[in-house]
Amino acid sequence: MWLPIIGLLLGIILGIMTEFRVPAEYSSYLSIAVLAALDTLFGGIRAHLQETFDSNVFVTGFFFNILLAAGLAFLGVHLGVDLYLAAIFAFGVRLFNNIAVIRRMLLSKWQAKRSEGQAS
Repeated sequence: MWLPIIGLLLGIILGIMTEFRVPAEYSSYLSIAVLAALDTLFGGIRAHLQETFDSNVFVTGFFFNILLAAGLAFLGVHLGVDLYLAAIFAFGVRLFNNIAVIRRMLLSKWQAKRSEGQAS
């Protein structure tokens, strides 16, 4: 559970501390890859909270989602069609859905602890 969060924090710190710049022609690929990675990260957190987390599913899903999103963007550029919008929509919907489920689960756990404390 902590590995994805540590990786995210490490990536953010390295990104802030270095002067690495992504060329403008690759920015759409990177933005979709980041969105796909965040979708997988929050999906992993959701699976952990539901006690169904599987590291093999997480790792393969992480790389598959990134490759799928970048592949759609690449194909769209060469066809002259904005296919990356489909990836943005799909991963965006899943990302917000996972965040909503995580929020509900954490809220219900907090309310259960709170009601246990009042019952004592």
